[in-house]
Amino acid sequence: MASALAAALLAGCAMAPRGAPRESGAVFYPPPPNPPRVQWLTMFTGERDLGPNQSGFARFVLGDTPKARLMQPYGVALFRGKLYVADSRAPGLAVFDLVQHRFSLVTGSGNGRMKRPINVTVDVDGTKYVTDTGRDRVLVFDDNDRFVSAFGTDGQFKPVDCAIAGDRLYVVDIQHHQVQVLDKRSGALRFTFGTAGSRTGELFHPTNIAIGPDGDVYVVETSNFRVQRFTSEGRPVRVYGEIGTAPGTFARPKGIALDRDGRLYVGDSAFENVQVFDNRGGLLLYFGQPGDGGEGLSLPTQVTIDYDHVDLFRRYADPRFSVEYVILVSSQFGPNKVDVFGYGRMRGVDYPPDDGPGAKTP
Repeated sequence: MASALAAALLAGCAMAPRGAPRESGAVFYPPPPNPPRVQWLTMFTGERDLGPNQSGFARFVLGDTPKARLMQPYGVALFRGKLYVADSRAPGLAVFDLVQHRFSLVTGSGNGRMKRPINVTVDVDGTKYVTDTGRDRVLVFDDNDRFVSAFGTDGQFKPVDCAIAGDRLYVVDIQHHQVQVLDKRSGALRFTFGTAGSRTGELFHPTNIAIGPDGDVYVVETSNFRVQRFTSEGRPVRVYGEIGTAPGTFARPKGIALDRDGRLYVGDSAFENVQVFDNRGGLLLYFGQPGDGGEGLSLPTQVTIDYDHVDLFRRYADPRFSVEYVILVSSQFGPNKVDVFGYGRMRGVDYPPDDGPGAKTP
């Protein structure tokens, strides 16, 4: 029963507020007359999005070969010029080399064979932790994408996401409604926090996790329609959000990321958008929308913020828009599988002081 419900929570439904394109054809959020803070830049659906990687003569001799496509992605991560996408139906890690313009698929072998990878987290040394709900394990791969080890024992957890802080690996266990904290090198269990329920400190179907710049742990609870914040030791700090249909509330929250200023980016697979909150829980704006257009989201899952690869995406931005960091949003369905947005400022536009990423959107 728990497995079936967990599988249902990793799907979703539909409906969302819409943003608005500007005269240039670029899509910005929030909509006018607010000054723009977020621009949709590009998307990745498969190998073709890397551009041609064969010479004209090779294509003449060999013909056009079918290009690999993402099937049902969930987690995304950027590291050293490569975009890693956990594709639950491949199953494996799709790797987009954004520098060499090459595509590959890491499936693992033997004890490292992936069955239903949901999320991928990359450490500073390139070690990758893949949460696999088909294996009920956290699979560990090294900097060269070679399998190293598998964390977990039978019945220990159904891991759906993880986050790294120092030598700790925080693993979200959707089946037991808790977070298990492991040693990131050995996989040994240090402690757990959370138990099934809806009171402060309790969790109900947690799905995604992020570590804030303050060191606190932020957990998305899909069935409690909220984000809960804990200290690094698992003590509850505060709760963000509640069930609802208006902006600032949640219907099916999943992905989460925090920027360096502590703003929360929370994806909602029912609204099919990403809502941005200040660290006190005030809504700043939302972006993304359902549909088949350039910026359309379809059952979005993970949200990732990256400061290190802005130069790889700057060419997609409006020449007047200065991008500070990029935001990646994965969708399980629809034509767009991984959408890339840029956060920044439009040159020559006056912004309110201390407005965060944008004026509050009505």
